Amino acid sequence: MSPSTTARPVLSQQVTQVLDAVAAGAVVRLGVVAPGGYGKTTVLREISRAFEDAGASASVVDDAHLLPDAELLALRSLVERGDQNVVVAYRPWPRSRALAALAESLGRARPALMPEPFSREQVRAVLPAAARGLVDFVHQQTGGVPRFVQRLAGVSAPEVPPEVVASFRADLDWLDADVQKYLLAAEAGAALRLDLLGGLLGVDADAVGDVIEAGRATGLVAADGTLVPVARLAVAALSRTDRRIAVRQRLAELQLRSGGPVLDLVRPLIAVGGADHQTGVAGPGLARAFRAAADEALATDPALAARLLAAIGTAGPDVAVRRAVASAMAGDLDAALRLADQVISGGDVEHRGAAAEVAAIALAHRGQLARGTELHRWSPSSTSSAFAVIGQVGTGKLPTAPLPVAPPTMLDGGASLMAQGVVESVTSSATTALSTLVRAAGLLEPAGRGVLLPDTPAALAALVALHSGEPGVAESVLDRAMATSSGGALMAVRHRLLRAWIAMQRGNLAQAREALVALRKAGRPLEPRDWLFAVALEIGVARRNSDLATLKRTWEQACEAVLRHPVDLFTFLPLGEFATAAARLRDQHRLAPHLTAARNLLRDLGDPCLWAVPLHWSALHAAIIAEETSVAEEHAASLAACRDRSRYAGVVSAAAESWLDVVAGKVDADQVEESARGLQAVGQWWDAARLAGQAAIRTSDRQAMVRLLDCARLLQGRTAATTRKQPEPVVEADAGKLSDREREVAELVVGGLTYKQVGDRLFISAKTVEHHMARIRQRLGCTSRAELLDQLRQIVG
Repeated sequence: MSPSTTARPVLSQQVTQVLDAVAAGAVVRLGVVAPGGYGKTTVLREISRAFEDAGASASVVDDAHLLPDAELLALRSLVERGDQNVVVAYRPWPRSRALAALAESLGRARPALMPEPFSREQVRAVLPAAARGLVDFVHQQTGGVPRFVQRLAGVSAPEVPPEVVASFRADLDWLDADVQKYLLAAEAGAALRLDLLGGLLGVDADAVGDVIEAGRATGLVAADGTLVPVARLAVAALSRTDRRIAVRQRLAELQLRSGGPVLDLVRPLIAVGGADHQTGVAGPGLARAFRAAADEALATDPALAARLLAAIGTAGPDVAVRRAVASAMAGDLDAALRLADQVISGGDVEHRGAAAEVAAIALAHRGQLARGTELHRWSPSSTSSAFAVIGQVGTGKLPTAPLPVAPPTMLDGGASLMAQGVVESVTSSATTALSTLVRAAGLLEPAGRGVLLPDTPAALAALVALHSGEPGVAESVLDRAMATSSGGALMAVRHRLLRAWIAMQRGNLAQAREALVALRKAGRPLEPRDWLFAVALEIGVARRNSDLATLKRTWEQACEAVLRHPVDLFTFLPLGEFATAAARLRDQHRLAPHLTAARNLLRDLGDPCLWAVPLHWSALHAAIIAEETSVAEEHAASLAACRDRSRYAGVVSAAAESWLDVVAGKVDADQVEESARGLQAVGQWWDAARLAGQAAIRTSDRQAMVRLLDCARLLQGRTAATTRKQPEPVVEADAGKLSDREREVAELVVGGLTYKQVGDRLFISAKTVEHHMARIRQRLGCTSRAELLDQLRQIVG
């Protein structure tokens, strides 16, 4: 009920009834009571106008709560006479005895009129037509308080203009100190905490109640005790900075004393002097509050935790270690390493071990697993001992001592199981190792994002699962890790990359590509370990798409990635992908030292089949691509030596033998199909389809060719070509077999080259290339260019 931008103010039904009574000549004795801003003045103006229109005299008084007792008593006497029109407006606080007596007399004559906040429909009626699209915003910001609605009536966007905020200065400046403190406490979220308010104001519960009533009488406080949103903005912006800091500091001290959370109380203070220095907020009390708030924020917002700890001006080594942990969990490994190194080199023996553990974990993400393992030995914690074992195995050193006994805590137990699972992966069966690592992942699930880890048990379990042909297990454990945010933001990228790796192996190249695109859009630089996997994914997707242009463009990044990340046991998947790409690009010599390092690492660990099989499989294909038959046979022999060690090794070994037979021109369709389906069963769908395709293009049996091509389509999740038009029988015995030249042409065309570019590469004319492609299309029985390219991608990869 405030002056509005419309011709007449918005009036409630109660006010309309009073106006009707005035017009009818009735004697009106009425009290109008509401907090400031609720439109009491507007009501009085409309009632005064009604008296004038009716030709009646009346005593109309506004802000009666400010009148001295003598005037209030005189008004009461006038009301008690009963023959005079008396309308008095006042706030519910302050309420003197004289005002209470006047209110009682008015109430006997007629129930008090109590204006309420505007409804959404009333706000719409007040706003000009141009602003009615913002009715929800205005109603939410103002709580429907008429005066505030009027101030926001001219907005043109869903934001509170600075001039509107400034307009609240008059509402705030005249308030006494205790009410201002109460409003600042309400802005901090403590409006209903009587215990905190009592300590803040230094008064008993009754006096706190009086201050709360005084605050509510201003109209700035909603019925639920919280500040109206636009008023909260104004209180934060217009109150003196030192007073706002002092209130929040005192509330934080009181909250800490009672064991309650303080994050929401101190969070706004870190903006006072920047992220690294807080002007005017130093002091032991606030430093303690900042530490407690950082502990609260660590799991959900480690970057905020780091900023809170940075705000402590005279931080000791304990705070530096906490800040290093928070920085690392936020992904700022530079800051984590810098802070940890300061503590390690600073001579503080008590905190040096904790700092070394943080630095070791950061180095693991940087790909420096050996250096990190050395630092773990500086730390007396059982988690560091367990992580050191993981690093030892990862760099090719089997531990000679038994695993340390872990304390019965979630983190220590999880770390111990991680170490046990990694050791089992090289000394026992894949099933045993996988079971241990999955249990470790389950044990750490409740901790979620709140722990700093060099790697998550979920990621290690996924690696073991991928190396042992269990992509379903890898998928499941990674999905749970992502759902529980295991390892926090620091591990989120690793989990997504491993999830994309599964998609790539299954031939779902679009999904793998989407994961890479999402990482690029995030714009966050990747640490060496994550970058290694990301580049390998890019290489792998390009190779499987026969995208030679992307393969060549990305190859330099691949070479740099392996230089930045020394070879360890947990990087064999990307290393194998790089080996195949290097052969495709005839650049094997640049990768040779890294492959040698990998073979030496395996030898130092006793050539564990679980980790060796995928690397030999990739090396086999690299040798086939490079036409190094003897080298390919050596890798096939290594696979055969592992055949009886696991189901996966048996499947891959059989597939390797089948592949070598196909390359040699000996195509046994039954054997090929069995091997291909075996590869599909262990998650290598793309390899399975390619084996069938390679066999199809090399067989001279037309019926076997069609069967194997249909098998390739089914293994890729496509429908067999039963509906396509079958080609006419071809007389030649080798109708389905491509010549060496035709294979060269096909590979280059699938790689994206034009007929002219293919001709230039092979020193033949574009017309000859076209002739070759026509013959290939006829032999494969394709009815369109799209179908031809689709089949050739399966065949030549």
